[in-house]
Amino acid sequence: MGRTFESILNLIKEQRVEMIDLKSMDLRGRPHHVTLPVKHFTPNMLKEGIGFDGSSFGYSKVESSDMVQIPDLDTAFIDPFREIPTLSFFSRIHLTDSQRSRFPQDPRWIAEKAEHTLIECGVADCSYWGPEYEFYIFSKVEYDTRVSASFYHIYPGEEFHHNAYHACNPQDIYDDFRDLASRMLMQLGINVKYHHHEVGERGQQEIEMMFDSLLRSADQAIMTKYVLFNLAHQHNLRVTFMPKPMFRQAGSGWHVHQFLTKQGQNVFYEKDRYANMSETGLFYIGGLLRHARALCALTNPSTNSYKRLVPGFEAPVAITYGKANRSSAVRIPSYVSDPQMVRLEYRPPDATANPYFALSAMLMAGIDGIVNRIDPRQEGYGPFDTNIFSEAMKDKVRFLPRNLDDAMEALEQDHEFLLRGDVFPQDLLQRWIQLKRDEIMEIATMPNPFEYKLYFDI
Repeated sequence: MGRTFESILNLIKEQRVEMIDLKSMDLRGRPHHVTLPVKHFTPNMLKEGIGFDGSSFGYSKVESSDMVQIPDLDTAFIDPFREIPTLSFFSRIHLTDSQRSRFPQDPRWIAEKAEHTLIECGVADCSYWGPEYEFYIFSKVEYDTRVSASFYHIYPGEEFHHNAYHACNPQDIYDDFRDLASRMLMQLGINVKYHHHEVGERGQQEIEMMFDSLLRSADQAIMTKYVLFNLAHQHNLRVTFMPKPMFRQAGSGWHVHQFLTKQGQNVFYEKDRYANMSETGLFYIGGLLRHARALCALTNPSTNSYKRLVPGFEAPVAITYGKANRSSAVRIPSYVSDPQMVRLEYRPPDATANPYFALSAMLMAGIDGIVNRIDPRQEGYGPFDTNIFSEAMKDKVRFLPRNLDDAMEALEQDHEFLLRGDVFPQDLLQRWIQLKRDEIMEIATMPNPFEYKLYFDI
């Protein structure tokens, strides 16, 4: 878009803006913000930035914890949830050296470097991403964990006694909420494809987006959560993107459709091949599947993720690809007729991921597949369009990690593909692994209420 300082000043005047809000992401992908009176929006702010304590964001320390954030003018939007007119920006994180160098671990910088690496490799000049957001809406949620207590209590606002996929109103009681959310997202420049009720019988929803670039898609992931969380708060509801918030209910994923273009042409398309997928597209799939176990550390980075990634509920647990099987990690949609939209769907991710890390890691795996010509057919990944859980397939199919610790171990052993082009700093990966191992230990040592049911009086 290339917005200028002068164009932002015009927007400030038109919208009678009184406050400037800067948003930056922490290591987990959670947004933080700082708000300033509009008089501080000056050319000096764009040059010097606004200081903050980077150590509070969870990153490994580089030189010192003093950092600055500089607004990315192309991300400007009027915040719909602020009472006083507020112009909000996503920020770039910089170090405090004289050059104001980019902070290597800044998630948005990693996404930019991944896009640049794609161009440098000559593979394509743009990647496009179309995510599906699955989430639950509850009327009320209570939870707590203490030394002497641990519980959660969910109050679903609806209860189906049949498959709830694409359920219609009046049974679908949150269709108006999805309408409001979709309208607000579109007003913020996010192109919504459609929304509907999902399979889960206790309030599972889906909103799917149209395709956009990697950085913009990651920004939109943050904005989508921001809108849904705030809108739910206004309506006295609770929204969660937890992969498995309820026992024996469908899990929520973050399926990501993706393809590459060069000079405006889809490089994944080749007529009359399997699913019209080109050799380049197949190599991209090969990279995703070869690195699928390591990718889980970034695309499925919670212990709760692996309560979803189990056989059943159409969970994408198999390191395979095909046109139809939704248990495969990679599905090539067979309903696509437009050559420019031929794509793959990577199904394992969930929205506990930091979207900048997850999308960048998927792209880096795909680039590695193309550069090294990793053929998924020769690797034994498919294509499989039959029941992959049948007895005949038992010894042919490999599976994703069964828990977060296995995913972290896979990342430790397989991460060279992420270092290409200095996209992921080594110290960031080490910090990420340590952070997640700390989470694993905390959860593993906390008694679970179900353990009381099993063992209290044994």
